[in-house]
Amino acid sequence: MVGISGTSLQRVEVAKLRPTQMTVGYREVARKRDTWHEQRKKFGEKYIEHHMIPAVLGPKKRFYIVDHHHLARALHEEGVKDVLVVLLAQLDRLEKYPFWVYLDNHSWVHPFDANGRRRNYDDIPQSVADMPDDPYRSLAGEMRRAGGFAKDATPFTEFTWGDALRPRIKRKLIERSFVRAMEQAMKFARSQDADYLPGWCGPSSD
Repeated sequence: MVGISGTSLQRVEVAKLRPTQMTVGYREVARKRDTWHEQRKKFGEKYIEHHMIPAVLGPKKRFYIVDHHHLARALHEEGVKDVLVVLLAQLDRLEKYPFWVYLDNHSWVHPFDANGRRRNYDDIPQSVADMPDDPYRSLAGEMRRAGGFAKDATPFTEFTWGDALRPRIKRKLIERSFVRAMEQAMKFARSQDADYLPGWCGPSSD
């Protein structure tokens, strides 16, 4: 989770936001869409105003979001035209490669694909609408909400847990029986095998 302490607020079209990670968990996006439906009835436009998206200004004055990718994707799917962006840094004077290196050094980019493999910066989608699904990211997010691990300041915590689950739980199981996949994931989360992961809560007492 990126701390929001930026230089200015700007309203930006969702379609023009550039992601800094390759994937999202579609199940997580669906959850965000459900929340949007609920909160829109209560708060309307104020919901957008209280859910600012942190970004940096990059080459060609494009806005690159560095957090809240699932929210941005959900709002895009809901037809929301623009959002409030809080600008963390103005890096538009940098060339493309130094720009991405800067983001990498600040843990503001996660260029790993749906198989957990690191890719070139050029492979990062150019729109939140083009981000493919990583079901392990959804599984990790659900694990955290269920108490499998604690919220942690380590960048990309859920992706780190998702990568740890890849060799242990088959993708087909996640897609066919999310409940069973969660049972296996929670068992792993409470084992000593997971003690190196951020937010690990320790083994169960039983």
